Amino acid sequence: MTNRILTAAALAGFGLTLAAAAAPQAKGRAMKGITKSDFGQTADGTKIELYTLTNANGMVVKIMTYGGIITELHVPDKDGKMADVVLGFDDLKGYLGTHPYFGAITGRVANRVAKGKFTLDGKEYKLATNNGPNALHGGEKGFDKRVWKANPTDSDVLMAYRSPDGEEGYPATLDVQVVYRLTDANELQIVYRAQSDKATPINVTNHSYFNLAGQGSGDILGHVIMINADQYTPVDDTLIPTGKLAPVKGTPLDFTTPTAIGARIKQVGGNPVGYDHNFVLRSPPPIRSANVVGTSFAARVTEPKSGRVLEVETTEPGMQFYTGNFLDGTVKGKGGAVYNQYNGFCLETQHFPDSVNHPNFPNTILNPGETYRSTTVYRFSTAK
Repeated sequence: MTNRILTAAALAGFGLTLAAAAAPQAKGRAMKGITKSDFGQTADGTKIELYTLTNANGMVVKIMTYGGIITELHVPDKDGKMADVVLGFDDLKGYLGTHPYFGAITGRVANRVAKGKFTLDGKEYKLATNNGPNALHGGEKGFDKRVWKANPTDSDVLMAYRSPDGEEGYPATLDVQVVYRLTDANELQIVYRAQSDKATPINVTNHSYFNLAGQGSGDILGHVIMINADQYTPVDDTLIPTGKLAPVKGTPLDFTTPTAIGARIKQVGGNPVGYDHNFVLRSPPPIRSANVVGTSFAARVTEPKSGRVLEVETTEPGMQFYTGNFLDGTVKGKGGAVYNQYNGFCLETQHFPDSVNHPNFPNTILNPGETYRSTTVYRFSTAK
């Protein structure tokens, strides 16, 4: 299992130029490129920008500077019909309220930290316990609630944020960059980088909720998923890993062959019932993407009626598969859609939850002079 924290020397010359084959502009579709627009302002008057990325095939992704949130993602079905396949809100107001991290960058440490505590270099650090007895997704005001500074180019948008020493209880000043790139291969590529002036844990991911039938189209139980993992990390009643790795074989978590999400979901248990598990991804198979160096296959999801297919590749050792268990019909989303349980699923590429408290898990500590780097690719296509 590869540790994705690399020394600065090892990353010398690292660039974000990712090749993509040119494709002719589809007639009647929006022009390929990146545009900027206003998306409202926060309570303190900070203006929020929205960046719209369009590729040569008419695929569109929209990302705003508040939380680095993916607000829309439009992809074609087997008949070429476009639909927005991520859950969210029509305007900024929805995102400023309470919501389950729709489309957001989560960190400084995504997922859970047991009892909101960890010890680093002999010192104990205490975090906000915002998820029962545990810390979740960076705290009360994590990266998902911060305003990022955008730097667009002709081919991508770089979001940058400086997290000061002590923010949400974490040590060190951390400079984070997240690059979003939409290729003509219908890939949304997300590249994360960070550097720190002191040792600190870091585990950043994206928390988009997908529904390949189109957001607002009902549940995702009929979606068929394959996860490239033979093991998972069992958890206690508060969703904190026990520290062990367990086989998926013979359990409802066995997605080594394509299986409908709803086929065994009632057997999973939990309160509420559903998948919310970290899968230990297999050792990297041959790299399938010509556009990104170092990623390996993590998952494939197919929606039978629309024919839409989502493939995920990543440099990360783990992936949280979550089925929107806590969506309870109280959230009114885009176009007036009401989001109920199982109306979306998340594939959060990551290091394992609570890694900072488990020395046997892949390391999440970033030291001065090192560069954190993580890449995830979401590739969209249609079934043959």
